[in-house]
Amino acid sequence: MNINTVAVLGANGTMGRNVSAIFASFGHAKVYMICRTIEKSKKAVIQAYQSIRAESIKNLLIPATYDDLENIISQSDLIFESLAENFNIKKEMYFKIKPYLKDGAIVSTGTSGLSIEELSKTFEEKSDYFFGIHMFNPPYSLTLCELIVHNKSQKKLANKLKKYLSSQLNRTVVEVKDSPSFLGNRIGFFFINEALHYADKCKDEGGIDYIDSILGAFTGRNMAPIFTADFVGLDVTKSIIDYIYEKIDDEFKNNFKSTDYLNNLVEKRNLGRKTNKGLYYKNKDRNLIFVYDIKQKNYRLRNQYNFYFANEMINFIKTGNYDRAIHILIDDESHEAIICKEMLLKYIIYSLKISYEVSNDIASCDDAMATGFSWLPPIAMIDLFGGINIIQNLAEKYLDEKYVSIIADKDILDKLPECSEYDYRSFLKARY
Repeated sequence: MNINTVAVLGANGTMGRNVSAIFASFGHAKVYMICRTIEKSKKAVIQAYQSIRAESIKNLLIPATYDDLENIISQSDLIFESLAENFNIKKEMYFKIKPYLKDGAIVSTGTSGLSIEELSKTFEEKSDYFFGIHMFNPPYSLTLCELIVHNKSQKKLANKLKKYLSSQLNRTVVEVKDSPSFLGNRIGFFFINEALHYADKCKDEGGIDYIDSILGAFTGRNMAPIFTADFVGLDVTKSIIDYIYEKIDDEFKNNFKSTDYLNNLVEKRNLGRKTNKGLYYKNKDRNLIFVYDIKQKNYRLRNQYNFYFANEMINFIKTGNYDRAIHILIDDESHEAIICKEMLLKYIIYSLKISYEVSNDIASCDDAMATGFSWLPPIAMIDLFGGINIIQNLAEKYLDEKYVSIIADKDILDKLPECSEYDYRSFLKARY
């Protein structure tokens, strides 16, 4: 597949400009960065090559506006749309570019969850050339790329596009079905929203920072789950979980229901890091971190928690004794250790369920979480715990029937690989 010219619509957005840099640096394509004004586009060009620290690609990034659509679209091999997550906004733009598409041109959207089939209808007889290409931010360091196919007749072209994305753009490509929020975000925000709910249940013990301390870096992620919601943006977090809640109708629907305190913070426009106040906020003058107290409905200093099981796990991780570290967790029956086990087990089991349902390979959940979130991936976590039999036994002890039945499902178990392609040791950090 020869992709020599790319048009990026909405190139001044964070994803738009960063994806532009990926097409130019790895794909060596000429990239038109299309924005509303030429000033915004020129600024986006600078931000794009700075995002990967490669001024050498500057000449491949061409600033442009929507006034140039006819000329740009008619010569583009691939169009990447990175507009707001709104059906009407996207479709309005598709109607504008449709008359200028050259034969064989691929149109793609970077949507993080909207229906690809619904969006493709705008292109009518050319709908087979429309795909979802969902990259994760920042794409230079997070290589996951979800390729969303909405029609069986796309298979041949999808294979070519998949090869281009993996071999040319150096993406970790996971082909997924057209399902709400696809694979990575479906799993990631399941875990994040579960943590938000646990914080609400445990508001008397501390709430937000209490749960984040229980699920710290020693459990396999650089950033604790509730802090991640702040980093992503509480409006974005709410938008994703609300969309999944609206679109799914299975036994996990209520796991995506927004908590009242998240809704209230979004309503007050306390959106997290981008507004410097959300679930956390940092007082830069005093270099202190505050956290939202769910019970008091106000902010207080973040607590420094010390849990026996966590301290012991951290000590064993430091010495490379990962087997002893996980057995500390398995054997500990403290309230905090049980919460940790419940959360990790739910993460594993829900990941397997969704990967089985929406991807071509159940092991795709490991690719999604390792390269899209930098989290210890679920099948690698099974390896850490000591195998699927231990996960089944723990699920029966700590979780309800809906999880137990999934991890006993022969169809899922038959598709599980013997072990993960990812080494769990690289994800476990010796700190909270």
